[in-house]
Amino acid sequence: MAETEHIDTRESLLDAAESLFSEHGIQAASLRAITQQAGANLAAVNYHFGSKDGLVRAVFSRRLKPLNEERIRLLEACDLENGREDGVEQVLNAFLAPLLRAVRATPEGTREFGRLMGRAFSEPNEDVRKMVSEEFAEAIRRFLDALARLLPSLSEQELLWRFHFAAGAMAHTVSCGYLLEKLSAGLCHASNGDEALEYLVSFLAAGLRAPAQQRRSSQGE
Repeated sequence: MAETEHIDTRESLLDAAESLFSEHGIQAASLRAITQQAGANLAAVNYHFGSKDGLVRAVFSRRLKPLNEERIRLLEACDLENGREDGVEQVLNAFLAPLLRAVRATPEGTREFGRLMGRAFSEPNEDVRKMVSEEFAEAIRRFLDALARLLPSLSEQELLWRFHFAAGAMAHTVSCGYLLEKLSAGLCHASNGDEALEYLVSFLAAGLRAPAQQRRSSQGE
């Protein structure tokens, strides 16, 4: 019973922190407000997380760790060694599908966490940005390695830019898909994960496969 209570308190603190961080910002949301919303006390924060920084890290890790573990699992299942022409599409599916499935399964929670991710990178808190970047580091490295093998004509710099654009298209589709639905008068359904995935993969694969840019030297420009 006591162990169950500890788990429930921990989850309540994480839920409250995610909600208040998303609504007010990570720095502005106080531990007092979080514990009040969670029906807990400050000692419970210290017990479960050690500090506010520990709580912040746990809020992000709770969402991002399983997401990135699923991405890596799907990437490892890709057949990239037999000269198949759809290798890039396989890798993109592995990267995009877990997030789009999560959006369909828990749309409200995902939107709230999406707002929190936006705050993480817009607020002037380098520690939080570093914390979030660390959560993605292993998965991003694995995906970049796979794409580098599939697209050997791209320099490291160009591949990084293209992957950056791919991640941005994914994030925009998740956070602003309603704008597309409104603009298209219902013709496009960004909330349909399968439809969004199909169009994203097709578009991004073409961009990744585009011929390498012949960049002019910055000297003399």
